[in-house]
Amino acid sequence: MSTQVLERPELKDADTGPEMFHYVRKEKIAESAVMGTFVIALCGETFPVTKAAKPGSPVCPKCKEIYDSWDE
Repeated sequence: MSTQVLERPELKDADTGPEMFHYVRKEKIAESAVMGTFVIALCGETFPVTKAAKPGSPVCPKCKEIYDSWDE
């Protein structure tokens, strides 16, 4: 079984910093978007998928660190 990861936003108030996108399992994205179920990011954050990341969007540093460690 392969794990594919996509990015997902964590919504933040304008005064708390930029919107961060998290890595989550690809197969859970559509289910969350349609059913409103929560996904779990690599960093442990849980949330419903509400929008997709655009190229160059900021990524959660914890998710990126975990994802990058898999390539080693």
